[in-house]
Amino acid sequence: MAESARLICGSAALADGGDGVRFELERERGAVVPAFVVRAGGVVRAFVNRCAHVPVELDWMPGRFLGVDRRLIICATHGALYDPATGRCVAGPCEGASLEALEVFERDGGVYLRLPLP
Repeated sequence: MAESARLICGSAALADGGDGVRFELERERGAVVPAFVVRAGGVVRAFVNRCAHVPVELDWMPGRFLGVDRRLIICATHGALYDPATGRCVAGPCEGASLEALEVFERDGGVYLRLPLP
């Protein structure tokens, strides 16, 4: 299958353990869902911005996805904690469930979302 990529942000916009960058993801039939990218352990990771417990956005302020220790993604509504390396809930009401991961990569100073062509 052929693939294309979409620029999300510049690499410099994502500090390790820092704020994330929100973006919109287009789905089938024109549906648009919120998504985000963060840098954790030196690697960029992206997820659909939806708690695995109840479908609400995770960030407590735009781009603020990490808890006070800056190690785990936290749901501002329910307090569920997610491992940013995997998206798996490690504590909270949806423990064991996972965020929907998106494939991203860095190249030439940019962070890109990998998109399959229809």
